[in-house]
Amino acid sequence: MTTQSEAAAQNAAAEAAAQPAQPVTSEPQAAKPAGHDTVPPPALLDFMMKRWKPAHRKLPPKLKHADSFRARRKALSQRFPGETLVIPTGHEKVRANDTYYRFRPGTDFYYLTGNTEPDCVLVLQPKEGGGHTDILFVEPNPGRSDATFFTDRNKGELWVGPRLGVKESQTRYGVDEARGLPELPSYLSGLHGAVSRPSRVLRSFSAKVDDVLPAQAERDKELAQAERDKELAQFLSEMRLLKDAQELRELQAAIDSTQRGFEDVIRNLKSAKSEREVEGVFNLRARVEGNDVGYGTIAAAGSHACVLHWTRNDGPVKKGELLLLDAGVEAHSLYTADITRTLPVSGKFSKEQREIYELVLEAQEQAIKAVKPGNDFMEPNRVAMRVLAHGLQKLGILPNAEEALKDEHQFYKRYSLHNVSHMLGLDVHDCAQARQEVYKYGKLQAGMVLTVEPGLYFQTDDLTVPARYRGIGVRIEDDIVVTARGCKVLSGAIPRTAKDVEAWMKRVWAKARK
Repeated sequence: MTTQSEAAAQNAAAEAAAQPAQPVTSEPQAAKPAGHDTVPPPALLDFMMKRWKPAHRKLPPKLKHADSFRARRKALSQRFPGETLVIPTGHEKVRANDTYYRFRPGTDFYYLTGNTEPDCVLVLQPKEGGGHTDILFVEPNPGRSDATFFTDRNKGELWVGPRLGVKESQTRYGVDEARGLPELPSYLSGLHGAVSRPSRVLRSFSAKVDDVLPAQAERDKELAQAERDKELAQFLSEMRLLKDAQELRELQAAIDSTQRGFEDVIRNLKSAKSEREVEGVFNLRARVEGNDVGYGTIAAAGSHACVLHWTRNDGPVKKGELLLLDAGVEAHSLYTADITRTLPVSGKFSKEQREIYELVLEAQEQAIKAVKPGNDFMEPNRVAMRVLAHGLQKLGILPNAEEALKDEHQFYKRYSLHNVSHMLGLDVHDCAQARQEVYKYGKLQAGMVLTVEPGLYFQTDDLTVPARYRGIGVRIEDDIVVTARGCKVLSGAIPRTAKDVEAWMKRVWAKARK
């Protein structure tokens, strides 16, 4: 028999257990209303804790290519000897009230570990005598031994499924050591107090980590902490500039899947009424064959193609117009493709559409020839802009191409709007924290992967453009790897010429009728 005091204690425990447990390193959360949840009575909690089959959890297999992740951690260790390095993956982000976006791990954290769970933190702790110990802080998995499996809507197994746990994560990811996230706050507090042990933090992924290890604290006589942290982010981005053979295989897989997604769109294009249908058809392929899309799909029909990042995708798809489809599948490995094709909705380019398309294609082909080791990263852009400027002069849009190309004028940008290349990899705009002198103003090197994507965009209200061209937007984008002697077009199997695009669409439609 339970006494009144014991019952009161059980009720208090039940109410505490029923509150969602927040991640140890979570972003600050607003207080949640009671909402639609009810506090489970003690009898239910007692019932839920009993008569479960004993868990005999086998250690998981080692992550495929775990040696590559370890080699990256070793390279990072060698760059910052004697320093503690803290790399969080980040947390789920609120979409609306108590629902969250699907989690995507922080790129650098994933690059170093292969781990895709939220809330985790990688620490490289210096060892006496040199090198570092890899410590991976992860969410423990108590299974059915703790009431949170039933009461915690954020992390409980019955709500979101099981996590690996501590020992399992150590085995899976091949790290030296794994610890539970509840140990992280005291560990970080110890770092903050250890002036003789300098640390660097990858910032803006975990507010709690950032708060415990302030960015502005002076840790040595030479450099403020903020600058030290910036160097860590830069080095990680610059590591990712050169892709190894496995990374290229993952990128190729994402590109091949993207081609199938484009063919799905073509197959449905005859009946599609809206850009939203185009987006949905492509995104289905991304979820079936990969993790997701690598970025917001641009399905821009008609004059919407003249808006560079048109992701509203709420316009109509009309026969006789063009569809600019800029989309990429993000593979399960998180490497993403980034491809653009401009398709005639009816299957045939009009005379004016073809004129613009073939000018953009010529610019792209010449730019691709400029992708080779030793060339400036910006050289493909310079080549493409020269082709476009002279083509615009022939069309009667620019009066003088050479004048338009001068640095003090750059009049061609009214119609081309953007440069033609960015790095590609785990992020669609990869290696963004790399220093300008090794990226934008650096030299191309074998192993770099970049896009080549010239475009022309003639706004509907642009009086410098003949009326017959207004509202036409064309972009052609491919993914290129720099090789020892030149380059390889990874997306070369996707038709590019106007003639080949028309034949491609005809072939897909004919196959769909069978």
